[in-house]
This record gives sequence, C-alpha cells and structure tokens, in this order.
Amino acid sequence: MSPELVSILVLVVVFVIATTRSVNMGALAFAAAFGVGTLVADLDADGIFAGFPGDLFVVLVGVTYLFAIARANGTTDWLVHAAVRLVRGRVALIPWVMFALTGALTAIGAVSPAAVAIVAPIALSFATRYAISPLLMGTMVVHGAQAGGFSPISIYGSIVNGIVEREGLPGSEVTLFLASLIANLLIAGVLFALFGGRKLWARGSVPTDGATGEGDAGFADGETPGPGTDATSGTATGPVTSGATPATPATPATPATPTAPASPTAVAVRPGREAGVTGGTGGTGGTGGIIRLTPARIATLTALVALVVAVLGFDLDAGLTAVTLAVVLSTAWPDDSRRAVGEIAWSTVLLICGVLTYVGVLEEMGTITWAGEGVGGIGVPLLAAVLLCYIGAVVSAFASSVGIMGALIPLAVPFLAQGEIGAVGMVAALAVSATVVDVSPFSTNGALVLAAAPDVDRERFFRQLMVYGGIVVAAVPALAWLVLVVPGLG
Repeated sequence: MSPELVSILVLVVVFVIATTRSVNMGALAFAAAFGVGTLVADLDADGIFAGFPGDLFVVLVGVTYLFAIARANGTTDWLVHAAVRLVRGRVALIPWVMFALTGALTAIGAVSPAAVAIVAPIALSFATRYAISPLLMGTMVVHGAQAGGFSPISIYGSIVNGIVEREGLPGSEVTLFLASLIANLLIAGVLFALFGGRKLWARGSVPTDGATGEGDAGFADGETPGPGTDATSGTATGPVTSGATPATPATPATPATPTAPASPTAVAVRPGREAGVTGGTGGTGGTGGIIRLTPARIATLTALVALVVAVLGFDLDAGLTAVTLAVVLSTAWPDDSRRAVGEIAWSTVLLICGVLTYVGVLEEMGTITWAGEGVGGIGVPLLAAVLLCYIGAVVSAFASSVGIMGALIPLAVPFLAQGEIGAVGMVAALAVSATVVDVSPFSTNGALVLAAAPDVDRERFFRQLMVYGGIVVAAVPALAWLVLVVPGLG
C-alpha cells in the first residue's frame, strides 16, 4: 500500500473515532500527524510542525479574546440593538444585512477570513439575543464573504485571475465574480427558507428601544432557547428555560416591565438579571432597558473599528491586531476582561490546529499532489473536470481555498488545452467548489463562526456545521460542473 493511500485511510480513521468516541478530533489529528509523519513519511518534528497553522491559531485566539471582552462589557449588546434599529426592528432582515456586509468587505479587498472574523461575532451575538438559528446566521456570514470574494479587486479574484493569466488560459473576471456571487446568493436563499427565515418574517418587528416587550421574541444576551425551542429555526415553541444546566429547574419567564403585556414568546432571563437588561458590567446604566454607551463600550467600539481599518486599510494581521487591542482593553478595564481569556474557544483552537497540522503532513508527503495528478491523467476530460471540482471541495474544506485552486488550476491545463472544455467555465467551477465549502468547521471561516458563537452547545453546533459542510461538499461541485462546465463542451 502506497504511503499516500495510508495517509488518507488514517484520516478516515480519525474521523470515525472522533465521531463515535467523542474525542477531540484535533488531539487525534495531532497523534495521527506524529504517527504518519514519523513512521510513513519519515518526517522529523520540524517537518510535522511545518503544517501547524500558526497564523490561524493567533486569529482564533485574538478575535475570540477581543469579542469576549466586548460581550463582557455589553458592547455586543449595543451593536445588536443598533442593528435592530437599522432595519426598524425587522429581525428577518438581519441575516441578509450580515450577508451583504461580509460580501461588501471581501469585494473591496478584505481577505475572506478577516471579513468573517469582523462580522461573525456580532452576527452570532444577535442570533443568540433574538433566538435565530446560529447555523443560519453563521452560514449567511460565510456565504456572504464568498459571494463578494471573487470581484476583480478582491484578494481571491486577483489571485485566481493571476494564476489563469500565468498559465496562459483564457479568462473572464466578470464571469468568475458573477459565478461566485450567484451561487452563494442562491445557497443563502435556500438556507434562509429552510432554517427559520419564514418564521422570522412571521415574527414581525421587535421594539427598537432596547426593552423587551410586545412582539419581542428575543432572549437576554447569552441565553439560548430551552427544550421547548424549535431546533431548526431557533423559534420558541413552548416553555423556555433560563439557560441553566439540565439538573436545574427552569426559571419562569419574567415580563419586561410590571405593566408590559405578556409576549407571545417567553423571554428567558438569567437569574439576577432584569428582563431587557443585557451586557456585562454596567448593564443598561439604569436606563430602563435602553443600552447606553459607556467609556468601556466606546473604547471597545473604537478597537473594533481599529481592527477593521488595520486589516483592510493597512493589511495588518487580523489575529495579532486583535490580541493587541484586547490587551489594551484588558489593561484599561481589568474587571470587564478578567474572565475573557477563559472564554476563548480553546477546544475549537485545538480541533482546528490539529486537523490542519495533519493536512500539512499530507501536503508535505505529496498526498494531495498525488491525488490531483491521478485525476488529471484521466483520459476523459469531462470526468476529470468533475473529479477536480470534488478534490478542490474536499481538500478546501480542511485547507486553504486559494492554495488548492493554485494547485488544481495548473493540473487542469493539459486537458483544457485540448479545447474540449471551456477554460472560463472550468476555472469558475473550481473557484465555486473550493470556496463554498468554507462553511466547514475545519476551514478558517467555519472555525471562526464556531468559535464566535456565544453560549451554544459547541459540540452540537460543530456537528451541525460538519453535516452542512458535508452536504455542500457532496452537492455543490456537481452542480457547478453541470452549470458551468458542461455547457462549455467543445
């Protein structure tokens, strides 16, 4: 058995054990990287750690650290209410606002993970506050980032168009951009319909003054629906618990004010909190439910703006910038940020870094190149095209989307040169296949969404993202091939 095949089989075993035994997949992947790298690939420790995603480690830690502080001092609550007021209380529009925001950021030059890192924590805090499915909100953010990701001035678009030009292939910047935009827009529409969008429309508007009252189906920040909640849409369908552990009896819902009429949906409030009062220290500043800006929140908002400017305007590293800003806030307001380090999603960091380290071993020993060359040598161009799309999707679900496109586009050159398949459609299909799968929790964007979700069952959310990512990997490459490649047959 070839070393490449052994490494792939070991990866399958890691998936099976992690799924059936509830062992952290990252820890398993580190062990597999050590075993395969040492015994099969004859790599030393430096070769094994060459694939460790140090930059992603810092991004995950830095961004979750900064937004843990923002949650602690109530800044995310203020942003949530600002978003509600922006759309005049129409909760159903918020997922689309987040989709458009991340799309605009990537279209004007933001790297996709940087845009997701900026928007996802805010979007998912809103999802928690108003009982929107975190799966819906998180995937809308990621697909929004990919929708704008191939504009002619974007990072992804510039890289792919550069590869096409270097390989001497015919290209179309507009076709590439529109293919990604339309594909992700259609997927977002399906997600919105399936994961509670219709119920969000039926919910109508919520108050925009910060108080919880008639028609507000929201939850205090940090609370999640209880057993009586629709698991798909996140809409309450029965009694709602206070977010306590299963052994703790449910806390009865509390009206927003003594005179407010009962809401159609119960409002879950953590013990010790007043209904409609959210945030960390400072609450609402005694304003009866309206969240006010405090010095700590103003400083945190300034830090978030500084993060955006540093990443987009000065091309600084998102992780290092976020860590630096978090340290400054921690020094100025230690009480608000004392527990923030403990709220960093360390289990997610271990999972992602372990899996990507193993993928690095696969790249180091030539497994990915071996698989790509095997497909490229197939004598049937149409079959080779769809297999390349699937390889791009599967590998990109665990590794760099641009990196895999940079490897696969050159592999497609030999059969594209035969003129039987249109190069423009093939490149667009590869681009779509390799990027829509970034909702996978093993990709940078999916990992950021998983880490940014506050007060959720992370194992359950991880499984949801993994299942959804698997569906995308299985379905989208075939559809992209059918729509973009097959019509271009010569």
